[in-house]
Amino acid sequence: MSREEKQKLGNQVLEMFDHAYGNYMTFHAYPADELMPLTCLRRPCQRPGAGRGDVDDALGKFSLTLIDSLDTLVVLNKTKEFEDAVRKVLRDVNLDNDVVVSVFETNIRVLGGLLGGHSLAIMLKDKGEHMQWYNGELLQMAKQLGYKLLPAFNTTSGLPYPRINLKFGIRKPEARTGTETDTCTACAGTLILEFAALSRFTGATVFELRTEYARKALDFLWEKRQRSSNLVGVTINIHTGDWVRKDSGVGAGIDSYYEYLLKAYVLLGDDSFLERFNTHYDAIMRYISQPPLLLDVHIHKPMLNARTWMDALLAFFPGLQVLKGDIRPAIETHEMLYQVIKKHNFLPEAFTTDFRVHWAQHPLRPEFAESTYFLYKATGDPYYLEVGKTLIENLNKYARVPCGFAAMKDVRTGSHEDRMDSFFLAEMFKYLYLLFADKEDIIFDIEDYIFTTEAHLLPLWLSTTNRSISKKNTTSEYTELDDSNFDWTCPNTQILFPNDPLYAQSIREPLKNVVDKSCPRGIIRVREESFRSGAKPPLRARDFMATNPEHLEILKKMGVSLIHLKDGRVQLVQHAIQAASSIDAEDGLRFMQEMIELSSQQQKEQQLPPRAVQIISHPFFGRVVLTAGPAQFGLDLSKHKETRGFVASSKPYNGCSELTNPEAVMGKIALIQRGQCMFAEKARNIQNAGAIGGIVIDDNEGSSSDTAPLFQMAGDGKDTDDIKIPMLFLFSKEGSIILDAIREHEQVEVLLSDKARDRDPEMENEEQPSSENDSQNQSAEQMLSLSQTVDLADQETPENPPDSHSESSSPADTEEAAGFAPSEQISSSTENHETTSLDGECTNLDDQLQEQSETEEDSSPNVSWGSKARPIDSILADWNEDIEAFEMMEKDEL
Repeated sequence: MSREEKQKLGNQVLEMFDHAYGNYMTFHAYPADELMPLTCLRRPCQRPGAGRGDVDDALGKFSLTLIDSLDTLVVLNKTKEFEDAVRKVLRDVNLDNDVVVSVFETNIRVLGGLLGGHSLAIMLKDKGEHMQWYNGELLQMAKQLGYKLLPAFNTTSGLPYPRINLKFGIRKPEARTGTETDTCTACAGTLILEFAALSRFTGATVFELRTEYARKALDFLWEKRQRSSNLVGVTINIHTGDWVRKDSGVGAGIDSYYEYLLKAYVLLGDDSFLERFNTHYDAIMRYISQPPLLLDVHIHKPMLNARTWMDALLAFFPGLQVLKGDIRPAIETHEMLYQVIKKHNFLPEAFTTDFRVHWAQHPLRPEFAESTYFLYKATGDPYYLEVGKTLIENLNKYARVPCGFAAMKDVRTGSHEDRMDSFFLAEMFKYLYLLFADKEDIIFDIEDYIFTTEAHLLPLWLSTTNRSISKKNTTSEYTELDDSNFDWTCPNTQILFPNDPLYAQSIREPLKNVVDKSCPRGIIRVREESFRSGAKPPLRARDFMATNPEHLEILKKMGVSLIHLKDGRVQLVQHAIQAASSIDAEDGLRFMQEMIELSSQQQKEQQLPPRAVQIISHPFFGRVVLTAGPAQFGLDLSKHKETRGFVASSKPYNGCSELTNPEAVMGKIALIQRGQCMFAEKARNIQNAGAIGGIVIDDNEGSSSDTAPLFQMAGDGKDTDDIKIPMLFLFSKEGSIILDAIREHEQVEVLLSDKARDRDPEMENEEQPSSENDSQNQSAEQMLSLSQTVDLADQETPENPPDSHSESSSPADTEEAAGFAPSEQISSSTENHETTSLDGECTNLDDQLQEQSETEEDSSPNVSWGSKARPIDSILADWNEDIEAFEMMEKDEL
C-alpha cells in the first residue's frame, strides 16, 4: 500500500471520527453520557431507583463519551480540540451524582480516560506548544473518582462489589446497591493498571495502599483458580469465593483479567504477574485454543467444551498474543475472525463453531481492529492494512447514519440499534488511525505508552516512579513451564516478530477457506453423493406416496409399518427386527432419517426470517435500517425485487375499513396501526386503495425489537392469494422513527426488502449480489434412543396449527416412527432455534440436535446422524457419549 493511500485512509478515519464526535459534542448529546445516533438525541441516564440492572450501569451523568475520547483526540493530532475538551471536562463534569454505576466500567472508561487525558496533557505541556495552563486538574478529578470507588473493595475476599453509588457508596440505604453477591472475573481483575497509575502519578500513599487492594483481588482470583487445569471461571461469589459459573474461555467475563496480568508485569515490574500469566496462558493453549478456534471449556473438566459458540470479545486475544510473543496462533485466530467478518460485514456478537450466527448483534466493538493493529506492528504485513480498509468501508457503508454511527441490531438484515457506545470513539478510531499512520504522523512516540483495556495511554515511565511500596509478591505453587519464551527477560523481537510479510501469509494460507468449508452439508445431499458409487436405495423419502401399494410393500420389507391415528394422520414406525435382512433394516433406517430431514426442512420453510425497512430519502440515504417482521401472505420479498416508495398514513389509521384518502396512498407504501381487525383485512384495504406496500406499526407504545421476539403477521384463515403487495410489521419504537422522519421531512422514501441494500447516496441503479439465504435450523424432538417420530399432516392456517402427536419409547425399544398424511404436506413437532448459515445452503440434522441440547433444560437423548447409515449398536454408543456431554453443558448468557 502506497504512502498516499495510507494517508488517504488515515484522513478518512479522521473524517469519520469528526462525524461521530462532532454530532455528540456540537449538535445532540453533550453533556450527556452518550448519543443515540438514529433519533439524534442524548441517551438518558438511569434514574435513581430505576432498577434497570445492567442496561445503564456504564452511564453516570459524567459526560462519558467526552472523557473516554480525550486521549484519542491527541492521537488523531486534534490538539486544539483536546484542549477545548479538557476545559469542558473541568467546567461541566460532576462526579458526585446519585447514580449506581459499574465499578469495572467506571474504572476502565472514566478513571482510565482521565488518566489517559492527564498523560497526554503533561506531554503536550512539556513540548511547550499546548496546555501551558494545565496544572494536573484531570489528575485531581481522577483522584476524586478513585476515592469514590474505594468502598467497593470492602469485602472479606478483597473482590470488589460490582456496582457502587457515586454519591452514597455501597451500604447506605439510599445507595441502592451493596446487595450483590457475584461479579465477573474480568470485573474484579481489571483494576490494577488504573489504580497503580493513579498512585504513581499522585505519589499518594493512600492510593499505593489501595493499589494493594487491586492486587489483593488479583491474588484472590489466582488462589481460586482450578488447580488441576489452572483455569478460572466466568463468575465468582465475592464473599465466599465459590465459582458461580465454571466455564472458562478468553472472551466475555474473563478477557481483560488475562490482559491486565501481563500488562501489570510491564508497568509494575513484578515477576509474579508474569508467572501467573504464563501459567494461565499455558492452560489456555492446552485446553481452550483449538486453532483457529478459541472454545470455552469447563474448569474442572477442561477437555469438555462448555459451548458450541464463540463471542466477539475474544477478538482481543490475538493482540494480547502479540504482546506475549506468540505470533502464529494470533495470525490463525485473526484470520478466522476476518473470514467471519467478510461473510457478515461485522463480527456477530456470537457465532457457532461452524461459523453460523448465534447472536446477530454488533455494538461496534473495537477488539478486532485492536488485534489487526498489533499484528501489523508485529509482522509489517500490508495484508493487515487491507483488513483495516475493509473495516473502514463497512463502517461507512453499513453503520454510518446522519447523526453518527449506529450499532447493528442484526448483521444479517443490516438493521440498526439506536446506540453508539463511548468505546467506539475511545478505541475504534484510535486503532484504525494508528494502523495507517507512520511515525511522523503522530506528535509523540506511541511506543512510550501502554494501552489499557479501553485503549487509554499510560506512560511506561510510571514503572520506575514513586514506588513507595516495592514489595514483590511470590506466586505460590508456580512450576516452570515448558516454554522457552518464558526464559527470555528481554526477548529478541526480530526472532519473535519476523518483519517478513511472507511469514504471516504462510500461516494464513491454510486457513483462507476455513469458514466456507466448515459449514455442514445437508444430510440428504451427502447421502445422495454416497449413493452415486453404490446401489440405489429401494425407496427415497421424497418419492414416497402412502397410496402406492408398491411403496407400502418396500416399507414392509424394510421393517417399516403404518399406523392410522384417530385424527386422520398416518404414522410410520420401524421395527428393525421385522426387516427382511440387516441390509433392508439399514435401508429402513436411512429412509426414516430422510423423512425426519424432510419434516425439518418444511418446518424451516414455514418460519420466515426478519425483513428490513430502509429509509433512503434525504438526509438518511439508506443509512437507517429498521428490523421488520414478515407476513405469511402477500409478496415474498425474499423471492422478488424489493419494493421502493414514499410512505403515507392511511385513513382510518387502523386500516380496518375502506380508506377515505385513497389519493394519498396511491402508488405509495401505506402506514397502518395494528389492532381492531385482521392483518389480511388491512392489507386488502390499502391494496384496493392503490398502495404498493404496507407497514403495520404496533399499537403497544414502547414496544421494540430490542426486547421482543420477531413478530410474524398471520393470515385470516382464508385464502390470501389475492394479496399481492408486501406487508411488514414494525414495533412501536422502530415505527416512531419513520413517523418522526415524516413530521420533520414530510417526504420520506423507504425500501422494503429481505436485507438492507448498499448505502448509495442516491440508492439508484444498484445491482445487488444475491443475498445469502438465511436459514433457520430446527431441533427435532421426540427422538428417544432408537425411536424417532415424525408427523406428517395437512398444512393448516397459522392461527390453527395442527396438534403434534408423537410417540416416545424407552431406551429398550428398537423402533423408529414417522407419521404422514396422504397430502404429503410434511410438518413435525420441533423446537425452533433461529440461526443463520454463513453458507446459504447449510442446514443439517446434526446441528438441529446439537442446538436442542443447548436450549432445552431437560433435553432428550438425541441422535446425531452421519453421512451414511451405521449399525444400531454404534449409534446407541454415540448417543450415550453425547448424553453425558450434553448433561454437563450449562445454560449461560454473555
